[in-house]
Amino acid sequence: MSLPLVDLVIEARWVVPVEPAGVVLDQHAVVVDGGRIVAVVPQAEVDGHCRARNRKCLPQHVLLPGLVNLHTHAAMTLLRGLADDLPLMQWLQDHVWPAEARHVSAQFVHDGTLLACAEMLRGGVTCFNDMYFFPAAAAEAVLASGIRAAIGLITVDFPSNYAADADDYLAKGLAVRDRFLGQPLLSFCLAPHAPYTVADRSFVQVLTLAEQIELPLHLHLHETVQEIDDSRQRFAMRPIERLHRLGLLGPGLIAVHAVHLEAREIELLAAHGCSVAHCPSSNLKLASGIAPIAQLAARGVNLGLGTDGAASNNRLDLFQEMRLAALLAKQQDGRADAIDAHQVLRMATLGGACALGLDAEIGSIVVGKAADLCAVSFDDVALVPCYDPVSHLAYAAGREHVSDVWVAGRVRVENGQLIENDESGLIRLALLWQNKIRP
Repeated sequence: MSLPLVDLVIEARWVVPVEPAGVVLDQHAVVVDGGRIVAVVPQAEVDGHCRARNRKCLPQHVLLPGLVNLHTHAAMTLLRGLADDLPLMQWLQDHVWPAEARHVSAQFVHDGTLLACAEMLRGGVTCFNDMYFFPAAAAEAVLASGIRAAIGLITVDFPSNYAADADDYLAKGLAVRDRFLGQPLLSFCLAPHAPYTVADRSFVQVLTLAEQIELPLHLHLHETVQEIDDSRQRFAMRPIERLHRLGLLGPGLIAVHAVHLEAREIELLAAHGCSVAHCPSSNLKLASGIAPIAQLAARGVNLGLGTDGAASNNRLDLFQEMRLAALLAKQQDGRADAIDAHQVLRMATLGGACALGLDAEIGSIVVGKAADLCAVSFDDVALVPCYDPVSHLAYAAGREHVSDVWVAGRVRVENGQLIENDESGLIRLALLWQNKIRP
């Protein structure tokens, strides 16, 4: 009897499936057919298992799930470095919001998102959770790039070039969802921006919609001390308590940043099954603080990693976020094992997938899941010797070591080069926008 013919076999020195936790498979192969993982077997057994149309041999590589960027504003790549070294509210009010008022359009979002998708794919990111204006333009750029994304349907209580008021934001967001529903690489989140930009009435509307159409909620929360102080003055309570009273805390909530948390607030997030998108580089650059992720993890809160936008990071680099997240947690908690390498890799993969409700589809190398995969080459003088490949992923390797990336079984990066997008064309596009935006 002839062996089944499959689309792709990837053989790697190490395979890190993320599920089960703590496992590293030596000299294994991942078998892909129809965009999905159909087997994970020792290399010695693969030829007796199937025949392959294509075979990729990665003799000095780690194969891991594609990384999930749980929070970004992709189009803001076009504002990278525009106003650095400023505190959050000054950065927003005096620089970012005025620049957005002058320049943000559907074309801006499309072009900025294309640039972000290229950067993220080159760095091993196969899925990102976005929040920005003109989400239809972002969705079109995502589909053109072949990456996976959760498109945030943003809501704020002030007018922009995109919408007039909260009702308009929600109506336009729902229209975007209806337009792109059924696209396998797209999912959606309702994205009320933050407690300081969204009124109670709007939060209630968003919650009602989230319950009706079963979408996650994605919002900034407890990012700065000023945000909390302002909430106390306006509402006589901290933002998390306000959201709790409005009914927004729940398994679908993705709390971005969550830097300034009291013990009771950690318990609230845990008790309601919320997720936290930890953005260590952005938090440090804006001097917002360090999120207590070891305490959150100890209470069972699901954790993912985000880069935030390139305007406040200035990189869309999850390898950098992994290293920072682990090191900051060790220092903050006073324990070298506060967050270990396997935990931080889970945050960058399965943790983000769980937060988005996509954990049955992506986030680990498990039979039946989509073949969203990333290969990291250790054939580099800076990465030898290697005693523990997961430790290397967390503390030694960088996005420059990503060699190959697949999304739903289709190659998107091969030998370090983008397949879908013309990098020189993207650079020219970015320079054109720079000339328009330059102060």
